[in-house]
Amino acid sequence: MLEEKILNDYKSAMKARDNLKSSVLSFLRADMINQATAKKKAVLDDAEIIAVIKKQIKQRQDSIEQFTKGNRLEMADKEKKECEILKTYLPPELSESQIKALIEEAIASTGANSAKDMGRVMKELTARIAGQADGKLVSELVRQRLA
Repeated sequence: MLEEKILNDYKSAMKARDNLKSSVLSFLRADMINQATAKKKAVLDDAEIIAVIKKQIKQRQDSIEQFTKGNRLEMADKEKKECEILKTYLPPELSESQIKALIEEAIASTGANSAKDMGRVMKELTARIAGQADGKLVSELVRQRLA
């Protein structure tokens, strides 16, 4: 289970005195506990943990953008390193060709033929892709295909 892997990696990072990794995983574990408490669960399942990780990655990407604009490159670099640590816990990303193949399947199954049907296609794809691709990329590819 993903939660066990994160806990074991956190313990290993603490023993190895890897401050960056241990702080990232500590923050991630705290966020997971907060989410579980909010959902009134003892533990989160892997899909929910992946959602928490993606949220933290998005926050760090926003921070990287802001630090880069503010010419704080050392802070942006730290955020990039934290982002890379978090990405190791995500399932492998789908390639663009795999996404396009899934888009074709979704269009065929929903019978979509114009940009008006994009919502139905995206709903179908979201269920299939489930955290294995960037949502912006998927929506852009669907928009291009339906145009």
